[in-house]
Amino acid sequence: MDENYFKKITTAIIFIALLVLSYLLLKPILLSIIGGLILAFIFYPIFNKLFKWTKSRGFSAAFICTILLVVIIALLWFLAPLLVDESIKLYRASQQMDLVATIKNVFPSLFSSEESSEQIGSILQSFITKLTNSLMNYLSNLILNFPTILTDILVIFFVFFYALRDKDKITKYVWDLLPFSEEVIKKLFNSTKEITSSVLFGQIVLGAIQGAILGIGLFVFSVPNALVLTLLAVVVGILPILGPALVGIPVAIFLIIGGNTFSAIGILVFTVLSTISDNFLRPFFVAKRAKLHSAIALIGTIGGILLFGIVGLVIGPLVLAYMITLIEIYKHKSVSGILIQKA
Repeated sequence: MDENYFKKITTAIIFIALLVLSYLLLKPILLSIIGGLILAFIFYPIFNKLFKWTKSRGFSAAFICTILLVVIIALLWFLAPLLVDESIKLYRASQQMDLVATIKNVFPSLFSSEESSEQIGSILQSFITKLTNSLMNYLSNLILNFPTILTDILVIFFVFFYALRDKDKITKYVWDLLPFSEEVIKKLFNSTKEITSSVLFGQIVLGAIQGAILGIGLFVFSVPNALVLTLLAVVVGILPILGPALVGIPVAIFLIIGGNTFSAIGILVFTVLSTISDNFLRPFFVAKRAKLHSAIALIGTIGGILLFGIVGLVIGPLVLAYMITLIEIYKHKSVSGILIQKA
């Protein structure tokens, strides 16, 4: 066997083995690393302004990380007990809910048959029970896996700090590693920056704000389990196409059934406000940025949640967006604007 050929084969085997081992090594904390990079992308404009004032990259990065960590710990300290308490109350309420009577009150003509009402009520009761059970199990897992979560938080903030402080060095390192021409790399960096900004700010941040607007209405009108419902409104607000109306409208219906018409009207008003706020806030967040098609964003979000869990809300759409962008650049031409729409 030729000696050079043998060296190439040996080098390839060693490289593949190290690549596999590196992946296995990083796999448990891979999502935490990605989370730290995403935080760095979101907070880099603030870091940049602070750095211009302090003239110290290390101090600026440490200051932002400390403030954010304190805010997160404070929120967890005050909100976690409330969230657990409300979840238990929501679970008990779901078990005591008479859905058959509710269905008859809402659709008396469509469900005049006692048998059909009971069947549909049983199906809905089973769905609600599974949903509340999932919520309780998720919260229980958060408490039981606290040491693991603490490790993930440490990794996130470790990556967050160094990604803020050494952003230029990391960018240059990745730039030098990519096996493309300088022109292609420049297009790739610009495109991914635009689409990342669009997904993070136009979908995640904006969706969270829309859910928070509805949450304000839930607290103002003293809706039971307002904290849990607000978190649900934030999650569905982030989901493309759906929005916080998926929470606001059912809440309003149950308030009407319970005879609380005034609160129901108030919740509907806040639902409308949270929905139309998209028209006023979106230009501020995604002006002059590429926009991922809503259907692709929804598919990426759902797939991301199923694969990565809650962080898939962010990672899923980004993965699809980067794939489309890379294909577009590789083919040296721009697609028709159906999948990624240029602002």
